[in-house]
Amino acid sequence: MSSSRSKPTHSVVEEMHPERFMTALSSAAETVDAVLEQILPQPRGLHGRIHEATRYAIFAGGKRLRPFLVLQSAGLFGVKSEWAARTAAAIEAVHTYSLVHDDLPCMDDDDLRRGRPTTHKAFDEATAVLAGDALLTSAFEILAAPSTHDSPEVRCRLVQELAKAAGSDGMIGGQMIDMQAPSGAFGTDDVILLQQLKTGALFEFCCVAGPILGQAGGKDEDRLRSYARDIGLIFQITDDLLDELGSAEKTGKTVGKDKHQGKATLVSLLGVAAAREKAEALARRAVQTVASYGNAAAGLQELPTFLLTRES
Repeated sequence: MSSSRSKPTHSVVEEMHPERFMTALSSAAETVDAVLEQILPQPRGLHGRIHEATRYAIFAGGKRLRPFLVLQSAGLFGVKSEWAARTAAAIEAVHTYSLVHDDLPCMDDDDLRRGRPTTHKAFDEATAVLAGDALLTSAFEILAAPSTHDSPEVRCRLVQELAKAAGSDGMIGGQMIDMQAPSGAFGTDDVILLQQLKTGALFEFCCVAGPILGQAGGKDEDRLRSYARDIGLIFQITDDLLDELGSAEKTGKTVGKDKHQGKATLVSLLGVAAAREKAEALARRAVQTVASYGNAAAGLQELPTFLLTRES
């Protein structure tokens, strides 16, 4: 429990270990990919094309930040590695489904994702829709399975939390706002709400998954939910900075689309310098939010710096 942990004695800067962080991030990716490789069906039968498409989408690379957050938050509470890994796989399935649908011509109409053709370009639009649907439903199948946790109550809680995070008052609600963004006169509060729903809701699930799996209690959930909200906003600001200043070669996706479509972002509303300052302030607050967990939270404390300096 968090109440028994002492606060670190060194400053955030002194605690930073970039190589250790990148190793942990890579390890999280390997862990979740191994679980997904085992769980997702291999192409077979007359419907084998849908298996090919789901595997194409989910094994396209990526940093696996959301699984990393699940594994790190679970590590604070001594959660069994299998439970944490399966929960991490579930969130990556939902995240990938959202990307597949987000890239469709009726949404953002993107041809490039993680440096290669988007799923609807590699297959077709109907197959991409079905692939996204399959990944979403797979996530709940994973969480509901007894191998995800001994307690049915914990499994039900995970299902409920993920459904809320991905639903109409979460990620889907944010996508709805995003689709209206080009035609609306959005202010700062509107953009923050959009980002909290579209991006931040899944980050919140990742961070509260740890205390839920560890049956830690409400105070830990509240603390990690607060951390997740700041991390989600940092992620979105840096994503918008990459869209404004980055290149397709480095980011692996089309850039400049927000400006072309007339979408308001914190970068467009505040300016590049002020948006960066806001992200840096959020990063400092996020680090302090999890400081009471001591060395166990080293990865969570290093993540904000990684997000601020990422190029893809």
